[in-house]
Amino acid sequence: MEIEILHQLFLKSSGVVIDSRKVIKNSLFIAINGVRFDANTLAQEALANGASYVVIDNKDFYTNEKTILVDDSLTTLQELAKFHRNYLKIPIIALTGSNGKTTTKELIQVVLSQKFYTKATIGNLNNHIGVPLTLLTFDATTEMGIVEMGANHQKEIEFLCDLAQPDYGYITNFGKAHLEGFGGVEGVIKGKSEMYAYLVQNNKKVVVNLEDPIQVQKTVTLDIIGFGHNRKEAFVNISTINANPFVTIGWNGSTIQSHLIGLYNANNIIAAITFGKYFGIADEAIKKAIESFVPDNNRSQLLHKDTNEIILDAYNANPSSMKVALDNFVQLEKSNKIAFLGGMFELGSESLAEHKTIIELIAQEQNITFCFIGSDFYANKIEQSNCHFFEDFEALSLHLQHQKFQNATILIKGSRGMALERTLDYL
Repeated sequence: MEIEILHQLFLKSSGVVIDSRKVIKNSLFIAINGVRFDANTLAQEALANGASYVVIDNKDFYTNEKTILVDDSLTTLQELAKFHRNYLKIPIIALTGSNGKTTTKELIQVVLSQKFYTKATIGNLNNHIGVPLTLLTFDATTEMGIVEMGANHQKEIEFLCDLAQPDYGYITNFGKAHLEGFGGVEGVIKGKSEMYAYLVQNNKKVVVNLEDPIQVQKTVTLDIIGFGHNRKEAFVNISTINANPFVTIGWNGSTIQSHLIGLYNANNIIAAITFGKYFGIADEAIKKAIESFVPDNNRSQLLHKDTNEIILDAYNANPSSMKVALDNFVQLEKSNKIAFLGGMFELGSESLAEHKTIIELIAQEQNITFCFIGSDFYANKIEQSNCHFFEDFEALSLHLQHQKFQNATILIKGSRGMALERTLDYL
């Protein structure tokens, strides 16, 4: 079937669905195969549940005129999304980076929504399937689209940019994330910078953190919108940045008091200010939007439990985000500080060394109690009275059963696979 014809069927549908359990009346179901299952087997179920059409790539499951047979369902989803993006012709902002993508995306959306009807990536649907699904949620009422792009290997950002065709881009940072797939830090920089390559080739604009020498160096040939701290040349010039624990930003004679914890969130906020200012949103509206934003999903949340204050940042972790979280925790003007630090995943051959580096970073911090959880931390354990090591969460839980925490400031930070939010049950 021609993609133009499929697009007409899509426009008449209630939207694309790839999970047969989420089919509603008039959905367009596209059977995307997983590692362990053939989604084509669910086509009939989708039709029975109200799908208007089903797209399959296995002829054995073709039944009637409501079944559309294609060579590859995933490729069809991506081609449909690209066609739809061109059909809408709306401005699209794309962002990627090692840390802070989702928080930055949500901040940009809440700011731009003060003036535009804005749609953005839901959650972290930011890969070769998630980006097409995001594009297909944009419709005729959408005035501005925001697309988050994740990657763990070379050429992925290049591919996603080709689908979304962004008019504006922003890279939050270049950090030690997905080292295994990228082949080291230089590979991360090269992979993320594929967004810059797309933007320069297509004469588009990029938001740049002028405090980041890599961003500055990589965008010398681009049309940039810069932000910085006490930099008169910046499009957005920030006067003060503080976090104890919430981030406050001094800008244009006023103070923005956020609900975000940690100095590492400052640039995420400033990027949102920059996009808002560029698109003509009033300063007071930008301030109101940022101050109204409250994070969730285990991302830099401040919780209170009995007498304890807890910084829950258990959504994800890599060496870069772990370091900035610890830097921020150290500078907090609090007493009785305890840090629960979980293993960092997807580091490949660098994993043991990167976990050792984190331990070495905090060796001199005698006024904080550290609990390290995970095999790679455990393999690097040191004998120090304020450092405790546990091979897994089960070992930690046995330890916590005999502990009592009172009037403590607690950091919980680890990779998603560690599920360190379980620590809350013992605090």
